[in-house]
Order: sequence, then C-alpha cells, then structure tokens
Amino acid sequence: MSPERFSGPPPLLVGVLPHQHPEVLKTATSLAAKLAVPLLCAYVDEASYLVEWDPTRSAHRLSLHPDKDDDDIRSVTTELRGVIAEAVADAAAPATPVDWTLRTLAGDPGRALARLAAESNSPMIIVGTSERGLTHRISEMLNGSVGLWLTHHQSRPVLVVPYRRPAHQDDARAVS
Repeated sequence: MSPERFSGPPPLLVGVLPHQHPEVLKTATSLAAKLAVPLLCAYVDEASYLVEWDPTRSAHRLSLHPDKDDDDIRSVTTELRGVIAEAVADAAAPATPVDWTLRTLAGDPGRALARLAAESNSPMIIVGTSERGLTHRISEMLNGSVGLWLTHHQSRPVLVVPYRRPAHQDDARAVS
C-alpha cells in the first residue's frame, strides 16, 4: 500500500535495514499500535542515487553499480517485508492491527527519509543507532549519522532508538 492510500492519520515513518537490530521495529510498531496510526517503513538503497524527484511521480534512479541485479533489491525487500510483518504481528493487539507498507528509496538515507516524511506528512521519523564496533564507527565518520543529520536538517521530531546489548555484554562498572 502506498502512503497516499493510508486512510486516517498520517503514518509514522521508520527507516529499516537488512539485519537491523530488532529494537527499532519493535519500538516503531509498538508506538504505531498505541497511537493507532499506520507505519510507513522505508529502506534506502545507498548504491543508487536519485536522478529526478517529483512528489507527484515515481522517483527515477540510477544505480552506482549498473551490473547489480534488480533481484538483489527484490531479495532485500522480500526479507524486510517478512521481518516487518513479524514485528507488526508481535506488537499489535488483535483489536488494533497496524497497517503498514514498505517503500524502497534511493540515495542518501537522511535526505531520502526527510523527503518521504514530507511527502507522506509523517509526524515523526524513527531511526536506529549504528552498531557498535570499529567498522561501524569508521563508516559513521565517513558517511555521517542518519539520525544526527535528520535532527539538524528538518523540522519533524526524530526518535533515535538505541542499540541495546544484553546486560551480560554491557560494560559494567564495578561499584565498591
């Protein structure tokens, strides 16, 4: 279902990624269920860039890797649809099911999510923090933080859901 087809209140927008920590979707679906609003999930393919954007038409995009098969994108979205459906089923009460859809976008994740939020009139954008570790820190230094960019460059509230490790993995400080 496209965001233009949501009836009633505008949807909450959540950025989703393959193998993302489940806290992001759990938080987004739980909030959507409690507020009785639909959920608009968005996956941004960073290997593509936006050539032309017109809110009344579909976006035209070109791949930075032309030899990349469209089957790759289809398999990612199929996997994401399954994960989202499971999260929605777990969070929603039988009396108040959460209506949701998945959109695949192109380009810079922060800018793409901001454009979609404006297009769908979403009252809030929900994103996760990056994983811990040196590789993810280097990537964030080079590419920037999506949540940070969103909080500084658009006017909608942004909910940044932290990655929570199990208690036995947290760095516990000894209290004497």
